[in-house]
Order: sequence, then structure tokens, then C-alpha cells
Amino acid sequence: MGFLDIDNATKSYGAVEVLHKVDISIEEGEFLVLVGPSGCGKSTLLNMIAGLEEITSGEIRIKDQVMNGVHPSKRNIAMVFQSYALYPNMTVGQNITFGLEMHGVPKPEREKAMKDVASLLQIDQLLDRKPGALSGGQRQRVAMGRALVRDPDVFLFDEPLSNLDAKLRVDMRTEIKKLHQKLGTTIVYVTHDQIEALTLSTRIAVMNGGYVQQLGTPQEIYDRPANIFVATFMGSPAMNVIPARVEMQEGRPVALVQVHDGSLSALPFSQDNMSDWAGKEILLGIRPETLTDEDAADRKSSNIAHLTNRVVVTEPAGSDTFVSMMLGGRDVIARMRSDAEVSPGADFTFAVNMEKAVAFDPTTEERIKP
Repeated sequence: MGFLDIDNATKSYGAVEVLHKVDISIEEGEFLVLVGPSGCGKSTLLNMIAGLEEITSGEIRIKDQVMNGVHPSKRNIAMVFQSYALYPNMTVGQNITFGLEMHGVPKPEREKAMKDVASLLQIDQLLDRKPGALSGGQRQRVAMGRALVRDPDVFLFDEPLSNLDAKLRVDMRTEIKKLHQKLGTTIVYVTHDQIEALTLSTRIAVMNGGYVQQLGTPQEIYDRPANIFVATFMGSPAMNVIPARVEMQEGRPVALVQVHDGSLSALPFSQDNMSDWAGKEILLGIRPETLTDEDAADRKSSNIAHLTNRVVVTEPAGSDTFVSMMLGGRDVIARMRSDAEVSPGADFTFAVNMEKAVAFDPTTEERIKP
């Protein structure tokens, strides 16, 4: 039993079920990120935790207390919205302490809490300003301050950085992570940005179509995706998914992949369980950074295979060069060093870290587990 338990929770609008039997147990101090495309149900689930949406069936518990039917004001949660939701006619200080005032907290306590939070978020100099005089990043800090000042059991963040420009998003992401490390608060955070999910979370729930597709640590989600949706949604560039056939060569299972000229290249598996798939078609998952040049290959890997293929396009990207090619009849991306000597139209021998490769059942699209 966790600090926050979502137990078999569903949500329906009339006859349409939009969330299907969600089971997540969150420990105190965890940073759980709900991530997925628009319409996957992540914000609906967050609103159910907050009490802004009624739960259709199942239970939501905070500190072992059932929250079904409990008014949002009685749940001891604090929410940071995408739109900031600041009162334009109040100063920053008044915005931060308004909730405390409504709960009858004495003024000296409100003032002390405000100063502590303002110092923590480095907005001391903004306390007398109105929201209209603040930048987007400053408004987001004020919205966070209004949540922090209440010292709630659970913080809920609903896509709080989506209105900020790219650089400010990165800066605020770092600030939120620092804040969590310093305070050890329990956070549930909604985003559609998989980079935010991977960098901020202690665990991630990847959602699609109202279902939790996979729940795990960022490393588990990235290295061992449960299915093709998770594999291709998490990571930038996305994981390459390549049609292949499993055969036995010298007593070892290999993936036969078609290169540009129609010939087959053999990539030996690290997993012995792939012997069971001999003679069958699979989908081979390879991250772009594990398909690279020899000098950039992982020195710790015991299974670096080599594959010669025709380069289609090169895309210099500062610290990296992205290389496009055709494998198994699909566009595939390799991630290489910025100074890798590779040219469009030329053949190149790529190093493939097969220790990191994963295989999927083409019928179910589920990962084939070792």
C-alpha cells in the first residue's frame, strides 16, 4: 500500500469509458509523471486525484483514506495549472497567501510561510508586483509558490511548462527537479513531453487510449519498453522498429535484416530465449544511439555487431550527426559523433549494440521478454 493509491479506477462519460482500470501505487516522496499523447486520459486521471472529476468505479486513497466523493478542498492536495490561474488584481504575495487566508491561518504565519517560499523560489523581489508585470517563468514560480506554501500531502502539476519557450522550459524543469530533491515532496505530474517525463520522474506511467501501457523507472521505460507504442513514444529520436526474421547460425539466434541492396545482414542476439523464435518474423527495436560508428560504440558491451548499409541523408546537429538509411524497408535513424566521416550515397559500416536491442511480437506488438 502506497502513500497515494489509484486502485482499479475507471472514468466514463455516459456509455463511453475513457479510463480503464488504472492501478498505480505511489510511495511518499515519489515523482510520478503521467505521459502520453493528447486524449490519452492523463489529465482526466490527475483531475480525479484532485477531486475535480468524479471517479466512476474503483478507489483513490491518500494516506489510506478513501478520497471518492471527498471535496477537493478537503483532500490536502495542491495543484499547479498550465494557465497559472493567478488573480490579476492581487500582488504576488497576496496570490501566494490567498489560500492560507481562506483557511483562516493567522497573518504572522502567512507572512512567514510566504517569505520562506519566496526565498526558496527566488522571487523575494517580486512580492509587491502584480501578475501582469511578470514574465511567464516568473508567473510559473508564483503558481508553484502558492502550492508550496500550503505544505500539502500531494502536489499535482498539469502540464505546467507547456506555455513557456524552449529555453525557459529547460530551466524550469531543472528548478522543479531541484525543488523535489530538496523537499522530498510527493508529486504527480502530467505532460505530453517525453523528455520532461524522462528527466523529472522517479517513475513514469506511459498512457495511451485510457490505458496505462507501462509503469516503471525512466531507465526501465527507455531500455525495456513493454510494447511498440512505448518504444516509439519515449525517446527522441524514437526507437527504430525494423522487420526481421530470426534464424539460428552456429547455434546462436540472429536477426536477419534486409539492407539497401536487398541482401540480409545477420545481427546476433544477446538473449538465448530468441531461439524459440527461429524461423519466425519479429520486429527488432534499436535505439538510434546504439546504431552508430565504431568509435562511438559502447566499450562495455559484449555484443557489438556490424552492418554495412547505404547512407541516405546526414543531418549535423552540433554534438551529434543523425544518419538516415533504409533497413527492412523502413527509414532508420543512426546517432553518430559530430565528426564521424559519413556521406550521403556512400556505404558505411555501422556498429550495432545488440545488448540493447529488444524484440517485439509483430502480432501483439508486445516485447518478447527474456
